[in-house]
Amino acid sequence: MKSVRALGRTPISLPLSADDITELHAARLLLLFHHCGSGEKIEGLTKLAKLDFFVRYPSFFERAGRYLGKAMSAASDQTESPMVRHHYGPWDKRYYQVLAFLEARGLITVQKRGRAYDFTLTELGQERAKLLSKSQPFAPLIEQMQAVKKLLGRKNGTQLKNIVYEIFDEEVKQRRLGELIK
Repeated sequence: MKSVRALGRTPISLPLSADDITELHAARLLLLFHHCGSGEKIEGLTKLAKLDFFVRYPSFFERAGRYLGKAMSAASDQTESPMVRHHYGPWDKRYYQVLAFLEARGLITVQKRGRAYDFTLTELGQERAKLLSKSQPFAPLIEQMQAVKKLLGRKNGTQLKNIVYEIFDEEVKQRRLGELIK
């Protein structure tokens, strides 16, 4: 993964995907904290990863809605960016890099609470999230985030992990660690 600033040093012959850009993932997480968090905050990496999973995998979100007895329709039918199977379900190995990127720029604070970490938007992070929220290209993503918050926002990380494992046994739970979720 590279920062937009480092792209000038990339040979023009190498293919580049938006999924390789740090700032894209940073923008998505800023929006996730702003639109899915409680008071601009998400408690725990597990909750962060599971909310992000349901934002990035709209078809899985719709199935979760049916499972919970609430018909929800996704804002899109395309997977935003693939995730892998990890110990507690869907995961993105780039979280640590992107969270450090956001914290180093003063956009989030990270606080340890027992064995968990809480992520909160700073004032600057809130300003940037509001600016991103006005950007038309992010509209479908924000619509998806609002639907995810409505259905799942009050659940904690363990509850979300259990929902993922109960509904998506074959797609997630039965995959080997590190295998892409499709």
